[in-house]
Amino acid sequence: MNKIIPTEIIANKILEIRGKKVLLDKDLSTLYGVATRDLNKAVNRNLSRFPDDFMFQLTRDEFSNLKFQFGTSSWGGTRKLPRVFTEQGVAMLSSVLNSERAIKVNIQIMRAFAQLRGLLLTHKELARRLEALERKFGEHDDKIKIIFEAIKQLLEPPEEKKKPRIGFHPHR
Repeated sequence: MNKIIPTEIIANKILEIRGKKVLLDKDLSTLYGVATRDLNKAVNRNLSRFPDDFMFQLTRDEFSNLKFQFGTSSWGGTRKLPRVFTEQGVAMLSSVLNSERAIKVNIQIMRAFAQLRGLLLTHKELARRLEALERKFGEHDDKIKIIFEAIKQLLEPPEEKKKPRIGFHPHR
């Protein structure tokens, strides 16, 4: 099966909002090859399939932050606050949008989410290993400091104490 859209392009459109990985309705509509209003109409006809953990509407502040991040020119004349869809919401969209393209795009989107999860797990594993190394060498740092202090003490010339001379000493 041919890839309609490279996974990297989809992965670049996945945002983190409210601690969830999501796709904007306008990005999904572009990927599916439909108008954003048509995608949202299909969702409105099937709202019971999209609970809050599948889809939610951005607040004005969230939308302003997005516009600031990406620049305002790409948003055009948006009148309604955009919706965002989690991975489960995107999966549910496949049951609402019944086109061959929607099915293929959904498969690619699911792969992109899976790839991101894999990268996140790898990142967490690397972070865990780095932390373990820091702890390990942090303990060594203290031990190395003690060793250097001991070496410095050995290198310092000892204080000369007046030793009594041994033997016969004529007084002058």
